[in-house]
Amino acid sequence: MAGKISIGQYYPVDSKIHRLDPRSKLLWVLIFVIVLFNIKEVSSYIIAIVSLGIIVKTSKVPFLLILKSLKHILFIMIFTAGLNIFLTDGTIVLFEYKFIQITKEGLQFASLIIVRLIALVISSSLLTLTTKPMELTIAIEKLLKPLKIIGIPSHDIAMIMTIALSFIPTLIDEMEKIMKAQISRGSDFETGTLIERVKSLLPILVPLFVSSFRRADDLAMAMESRCYRGDINRSKMKDIKFKKEDYIFFGFLFLVIVIINIV
Repeated sequence: MAGKISIGQYYPVDSKIHRLDPRSKLLWVLIFVIVLFNIKEVSSYIIAIVSLGIIVKTSKVPFLLILKSLKHILFIMIFTAGLNIFLTDGTIVLFEYKFIQITKEGLQFASLIIVRLIALVISSSLLTLTTKPMELTIAIEKLLKPLKIIGIPSHDIAMIMTIALSFIPTLIDEMEKIMKAQISRGSDFETGTLIERVKSLLPILVPLFVSSFRRADDLAMAMESRCYRGDINRSKMKDIKFKKEDYIFFGFLFLVIVIINIV
């Protein structure tokens, strides 16, 4: 089951995106998110999506594997799109019945919201699929290193974030196993009132939390037995540094931003 989940997993293949410095990919995701939340024109969205498609193609990661991560936000996409369709005012009314009104502007805005969410999930999934967890930890730590001046433990934050990402596939896999076990015992998660369906989730959530705490305790004991002491006198067997490919990648990103601002 874990192989069906793309978020938090690393896909081992030799590509130009895989060979990039993990800081480059982290900064790309952050800049891409900021750009997506600031553009308004359809043409700008098209350019952003095309640039994302080029990066996905260059990464050699199967597109279907990336798309599988979208099923986990399907409800959020439908809910968000529905709110924008029915609550966005506009001048061109396409459908109206009593208090329900659907406008052309509402449909357009809802479509752009869906495109934005899909692009966000694909870009974040691509980050973990093309970056090893340890490299991601080092990248986050180096980017947050200036914050150590004011007493913020950058290494601990980086380690927590990386462990959380790597635990996502494991927890989803565990949840699916528990659900199948409960269904085989006659549990029903699809029918009944909303309160009954919420109550039916308790046999899933309780063992899932117990399993999560057990895995966290095992991980803590394993790290302690290997004398892990955070960032104290800690060296790195393989450090990361910017290469020629990273500057070319930033040049491509800068070109995309310039084109988006021009159109």
